[in-house]
Amino acid sequence: MLARLDRAADLLIRLCAGLGTIGLFVVVVVILRDVVGRNMMQPLAGAQDIAQMGMVIIVFGGMALCDRRGGHVAVDVFERVFPGWLNRWADILSAFLGAAIFLGIAWTVYDSSRISQMLNLSTNVIRLPKAQFQWALCGFALVTAAGMLLRALVLLAARPGARA
Repeated sequence: MLARLDRAADLLIRLCAGLGTIGLFVVVVVILRDVVGRNMMQPLAGAQDIAQMGMVIIVFGGMALCDRRGGHVAVDVFERVFPGWLNRWADILSAFLGAAIFLGIAWTVYDSSRISQMLNLSTNVIRLPKAQFQWALCGFALVTAAGMLLRALVLLAARPGARA
């Protein structure tokens, strides 16, 4: 069952990373067009708005993949001194803690999106609605939290000497 769940999570994480990649491509093209346009006295209206909202997609779209591949910053000052069982439990605890943090981010941003929707908040120049980008951030944060929970469960189910 965990193997099937792991494959499904992998597909969902790759989808999020793909959306982040598309966001990166769009932001690069927009910034390139804006820079060239500024040199020709024709800047792209709304380039800053698109870049800001694109960063939400770029950063949070790739967050679950970063966790999946073990790309987050890890401070291992005491890892060599601690026994293996303590390091394993630290890995499990950090996965649960990370999931809780990303669930908190998702909840807070969702709550903020309700306010954005109620007040019809949008970006400054081209009036992109903020709520849709906040919903995307919530979705990406939930996928990241689910990936971290899955990692914690896999570590709990693994043999006692296993590490992340």
